[in-house]
Amino acid sequence: MENKKKVAVITGASSGIGLAAAKALLARGYTVYNLSRSRCPENGVVSLRCDVCSEADIAGAFAKVAEKSGGIDLLICNAGYGISGAVEFTENADAERLFEVNFFGVYKCIKSALPLLRTCENGKKAGRIIVTSSAAAVFAIPFQAFYSASKAALNSLAFALSNELSLFKIQVCAAMLGDVRTGFTDAREKTFAGDELYGGMISRSVSSMEKDERGGMSADAVGRKICRIAEKRRMPVRCTVGGKYKLFVFLSRLLPQRLQNKIIGKMYM
Repeated sequence: MENKKKVAVITGASSGIGLAAAKALLARGYTVYNLSRSRCPENGVVSLRCDVCSEADIAGAFAKVAEKSGGIDLLICNAGYGISGAVEFTENADAERLFEVNFFGVYKCIKSALPLLRTCENGKKAGRIIVTSSAAAVFAIPFQAFYSASKAALNSLAFALSNELSLFKIQVCAAMLGDVRTGFTDAREKTFAGDELYGGMISRSVSSMEKDERGGMSADAVGRKICRIAEKRRMPVRCTVGGKYKLFVFLSRLLPQRLQNKIIGKMYM
């Protein structure tokens, strides 16, 4: 009997890292679904309009995936965005909206996908979940406090889920990315309120972050890496993507926290 094609669902595959992962998975023979508000430009990817903040959209999208493909072999929760600015001057609504997308959007998608991940049973591998996290989850970046916190929350979610879902042999990985060249940089919602009060540190920090991002890894390289993670016999619960960031995360286990924080401050302020 002919093997059924594996099925991957990616949130936010209309551009950037999600699009790159979609291309890499297509090349590996997957059926790929894009769940986002915009269509994926790559031929062969099935786009389903979905706002990850809308439970109705999410439920409807996964119902269509179930109707067309049955189970899911791989879920990549990639949709997200960033805000920057001083905690003191960040509007409550902006911070709440960030968590609604970056954290609760991931939680809601996983919740809807789990019945389909449990029924995939494609060959020897059970369903898998990868959440796009960040090295900022380990090293909280000044003036990106809420983005850093949302990614730290995703790491905790992945750790807890990894144990909860072990009964079903569903593996979970938080892929902590370093700087990547994508439209994420230009899409970041920035506020420089209070910059004069903070001695220009806000604008300097954001400028430094953007310089690092524009000189970062290519989205295609990261997309291919995510696919390689997904196809490991045993996915790590947490994986750092990017050579120097692996070193940073390793050092975080050795250096006193006060020294770690001082180094981050020197880098970004």
